[in-house]
Amino acid sequence: MADEVVLLDFWPSPFGMRLRIALAEKGIEYEYKDEDLWNKSPLLLQMNPVHKKIPVLIHNGKPAYDSLIALQYIDEVWNDKPPLLPFDSYLTAQARFWADFVNKKVYQAKKKVRDANFVWEK
Repeated sequence: MADEVVLLDFWPSPFGMRLRIALAEKGIEYEYKDEDLWNKSPLLLQMNPVHKKIPVLIHNGKPAYDSLIALQYIDEVWNDKPPLLPFDSYLTAQARFWADFVNKKVYQAKKKVRDANFVWEK
């Protein structure tokens, strides 16, 4: 049976971009479903009922959400392909540090832009 892989995402999302890159690096074919974040699909609400956010990776009907968790899932499930992280523990720690750093900086920048737009619109 072939794997059924679906990615629920919103194209400008840097968190979804992570998963798109990982899937491409691993050579995994998947169906991409662009989500309207203001009118969320029933599939998104069903697959991520707690946070109702993208990205959501659906593998054979089972969801993995949060981009970093989904990245680990991709690496573990498709372990017959080259790993996403280096074998060296120090280099892996460095990669995880930078991923966390980008997570925090991107979120802060997005929040500042959103807050500035909110103030500007008043």
